[in-house]
Amino acid sequence: MEVKEAVDRLKSLGDPKAVEGMARFGIQSSNSFGVSVPKLRALAREVGRDHLFALKLWETGLHDARLLATMVDDPKQITIDQMDKWVRDFDSWDIVDGSCGNLFDKTPFAVAKAKEWCKREEEFVKRAGFFLMAELAVHDKQAKDRLFLDFLPLIVEGSPDKRNFVKKAVNWALRQIGKRNPKLNKAAVSTALKMRRMESGAAKRIASDALRELKSSQVLKRLRKNS
Repeated sequence: MEVKEAVDRLKSLGDPKAVEGMARFGIQSSNSFGVSVPKLRALAREVGRDHLFALKLWETGLHDARLLATMVDDPKQITIDQMDKWVRDFDSWDIVDGSCGNLFDKTPFAVAKAKEWCKREEEFVKRAGFFLMAELAVHDKQAKDRLFLDFLPLIVEGSPDKRNFVKKAVNWALRQIGKRNPKLNKAAVSTALKMRRMESGAAKRIASDALRELKSSQVLKRLRKNS
């Protein structure tokens, strides 16, 4: 499929009403056709893995085309330079999440970039760092506990950030790490208690929210069952 054909398909699949509603969810909509994620995934299955095609889609600058690019790119062909270039282009939380959850977390550079990006000042780059931590906690079943224990001090460091898209990613990273196994649950709870004692209101809110889930009977029961 050529890029022009893909863009024409995206236009035909778009929904102007969806574009109007995107702003309510904090999504950049000025360059979007309003294609739903299920429709994007169906088109991605039709296209298959195609690294060069993904690069061309990204270069269009179109919101839907960039989301499609995250779904069709081949993580085995991703380079550090590409990750650094794409992260500079991030302008919406869903592009961040799609890039990290569909693609970047499957590369051998994910851990290094999570640690690097979570210290950056740009809101969407920082979100990407913490979102990668969460995605690794969910998807990398072979990763050792040490990896996630090393993430926890970074979560504490990032927790005072008041920006909504960063706060949500910090929160999610902490909760996903704490739901991985009993050892990490104990470490995540201890981290949340430390954050709750901080002066930062943002850190306190993240901690309280995480503790409600991490200490819930449902989560503890599942962890005991799977341990």
